[in-house]
This record gives sequence, C-alpha cells and structure tokens, in this order.
Amino acid sequence: MSFKDIKGQEKPINFLKESIQYQHLAGAYLFLGPEGVGKSMVAKTLAKVLNCLEEGLDACETCPSCIKIEKNQHPDVHFVASVGDEDEQGEAIKIEDIRQLQRQINLRPFEGRKKVFIIDNAHQMTAESANALLKILEEPPKNSLIILISSKSTRLFKTIVSRCRMIKFSPLPRKELEVTLKDEYHLVSEQAHFYSFFAEGRLGTALALKDTDIFNEKNLVIDQFISANNASFDNLAAKDRESLRRYLNLLVVWLRDIYLLKSGLPYAEIINLDRKEQLLKLMGNYSFSELDEALKFISQALLYLEQNVNAKLIFANLKSYMKG
Repeated sequence: MSFKDIKGQEKPINFLKESIQYQHLAGAYLFLGPEGVGKSMVAKTLAKVLNCLEEGLDACETCPSCIKIEKNQHPDVHFVASVGDEDEQGEAIKIEDIRQLQRQINLRPFEGRKKVFIIDNAHQMTAESANALLKILEEPPKNSLIILISSKSTRLFKTIVSRCRMIKFSPLPRKELEVTLKDEYHLVSEQAHFYSFFAEGRLGTALALKDTDIFNEKNLVIDQFISANNASFDNLAAKDRESLRRYLNLLVVWLRDIYLLKSGLPYAEIINLDRKEQLLKLMGNYSFSELDEALKFISQALLYLEQNVNAKLIFANLKSYMKG
C-alpha cells in the first residue's frame, strides 16, 4: 500500500511527505488516534518511502525494498507489538522487546537507507520497557526512525510523549466513509451505511467488519430481542463471553437508534437504517426513561461480564426490556 491508497489521512501524510522533502524528519514520532483509522498503514508506508529504491515521496510498491517491507521481511524495518487488541489489555510489551530494539538500532542499516522501528500499541509497554525506550529516545541514531502507535496517550509516560513528534489521526466523516465503501469496495448501500456508522468513521475497522458476518448477526440479534417468545434468546447465556459482549453492544446500537428517532433526529443518523420501519414502530413502545434504564443496564452488564458474573442472571434480567 502506498500513501495515495490510504483514505482520510491526507493531513498527516502531507506533513510527513513535506518533512521528507525538506529533510526535517524527526528521530521519533507518536502516531496518535482511534484504533482502525490507518495509523499502522501510514507507519508501514513511511518505512517503505524511506527505503524505496525509487527515492520519491511515495512508495513505488514494486521495488524489492517495498515488497520486502510489505511482507514484513525487510532486515531494516522492525515491528514491536503487544499481543491482543488495541482496545484491550493484551500482553504487555516487555523490556526484552525494547532491549532487542536497542541492540538493533545501534547497528548500521543492512541494505536500506534508514532503519525503522514501529512500536504498535505503545501504551502497553511495562514501566521497565518504557524507561528503557526513554533512554533510546534521548539520542536515537541519525540513520534510524522510531514510530510509536497508540490510541491511549494517557497511558504513555509523559517523558516519552515529550520526546516524540506527535501526529494525530482522525476518523473519516461517517457519510464520506459510507461513500468510500460503496464506490471503492462495492458494498450495497445498507451494508455500507451500517459499517461506516458502526465503525464510527474508522476505515480499517469498517474493512475488518465487512469480512465478518456481523451485518447478518446484528439482524439476528434484533429479531431475538424484539421477539420476546423467541426460545433462542434463552440459550444466549451459554455462549462465550466475547459473543455475549458483541450481542450486548449490538443491542446498545439498536436502543440508541430508537432513542435518536424519539428525539427527532433524521433517519440518516440511525445505524440500523435497514430496519427503519421496525424502529419507527417500536419507538412508541418505549419512554425516554425506559430507554435510559435499558442502556444503563446493558452498560452494567458489560462490566459484569468482565467480572465473571453469571451470564444467565444477566440475560434473565435483560428480558424485562424486550418490547416487540
């Protein structure tokens, strides 16, 4: 992937291209923004540009260097990441990971012009690994570049943030993402609308969602919830906790849509636009206080799942909010 292929991040990309053009590239950057907006893609593409045999302001994608970096096989481009989702705790980035970086950064580039070290989920460094990285950031070698990627700057040491040039990444406007999904990824309107709104404008997240069955799953969840006599609802507690979390989050979206319609917002703002007629029918069955109570209950239920509270009890109480 080249810079021109990355959607919605023109501002940070143009800043980086100007820094390369005028030789103002810093030794360390912090790419900060929500998960799924393209931070990792920009970081990897920057590594390609800095080592591309064409030596331009974008990756050619065809030279041996670009191909190796794309396949994570370039000897001068290194990736450090925690195990687990960016929004979860995952496995920490340990001090040995940073010590390995320290050994590699002090070596000359093997075949490229610049050694690049990309630390994904940088907020998951342990205190030891953060302190070790801090020493490296004080005086990184001139032929190296360190890129930290994070969605949670508050969990990073302030001393580390202060030693990096921060670049902020933002989601696309949801309607713009919807158009992109239809025009460039050939999704039908209903799916493009749902993915763009459910992903909150995050292109990477939307693309990951489109490769799942979540569109059909969310309709199954809605059907189960509004059909109080649906026996399958009673079997939900037997599912794994990740499935239960997803189920509850999809219910939050459904109830949110009812709330928005009752508040008079335009149809275009609802996520489940393909279920508009049912939403209009059901919104009269709920008062605002009932919706507030239901949303509060589901928020608490999500916390209870993390605390291993009996899922059967959660879903037994959830039934009281079912209105078909």
